[in-house]
Amino acid sequence: LAVYHHRLHMTLDCRPDFVTVVWTEGRSQADLSLFRLGSCFPTSFSATQAVFRVDFNDCNFRRLVTGHHLMYSNDLTYGSSSGSQSLSFTHPVVCAFARPKDWYPMIYDPMFSTHGVGHLVFHIALMNDDFSGPAESTTFALGSFIPIMASVSQKTHQPLLLLLEECVAATTPELQPESPVYPIIANKGCLVDSRISGSKFEPRQKSSELQLSLQAFRFGLGQEVFIHCKLVAWDPNGLDLTKKACHYVKEHGWELLDNYAYSTLCDCCDSDCKSRKTRSIESGTHGVAQKAVLGPLTITDETS
Repeated sequence: LAVYHHRLHMTLDCRPDFVTVVWTEGRSQADLSLFRLGSCFPTSFSATQAVFRVDFNDCNFRRLVTGHHLMYSNDLTYGSSSGSQSLSFTHPVVCAFARPKDWYPMIYDPMFSTHGVGHLVFHIALMNDDFSGPAESTTFALGSFIPIMASVSQKTHQPLLLLLEECVAATTPELQPESPVYPIIANKGCLVDSRISGSKFEPRQKSSELQLSLQAFRFGLGQEVFIHCKLVAWDPNGLDLTKKACHYVKEHGWELLDNYAYSTLCDCCDSDCKSRKTRSIESGTHGVAQKAVLGPLTITDETS
């Protein structure tokens, strides 16, 4: 499928797993770096063209399955910079395929959340028991383990350490000020749920990934549950009281995932973790933060 609009200057090449979008710009004053496809920056751009070659799993593509078609849709947006004469606009991007005969609807899309920030792309997903692939179900028995993996793909960026600064469970996909929540990770990276359960961080396989075995809890039992997290990609040498991954190990107390010898960084998990630095270093030179939502998932009590 290839579509060309003379007026809109867009070519669209839809393939089974990825799409190539090429925007050819006639306005000399347009800044092609300001084009976005969903959450994605251009794969490449020149003075006259912005090119996106992306997977449907990325860029926040929406998937719709009808009786005969499988459709992926997104928005190509242009946000003009301040002072520019160019107008901002949005243009739909749609790829439609015949629904495969052996295709059956999965209960959910296993890659729940994909967000791009600068040159970083954040993911968070439910995984199978050994973290080797996406989960096959979103229903978990009370007390069983919910495997969650968060990651950041870094492209050309310096190596970064992925941390989960905060996670709460809620029964809605959006958090409202009055929303009842169940704290999972709080106090700048403390897995507070591990105090009262068997939840734990798994040993790291890569600095850019974080694996969490979360023991299924009673909060929202039988309802749809969404896990809201703040992911942080950080300088591996910049760990402090506010940038860490700590879990509580029975008989041992709080332990730092990435270096047991520095577990004193976790001592504040039972009080208030504040940086000792006199000025904030949230300026982006050390890291980038991104919010993401995982779900819905359901926790059931099989004894009831």
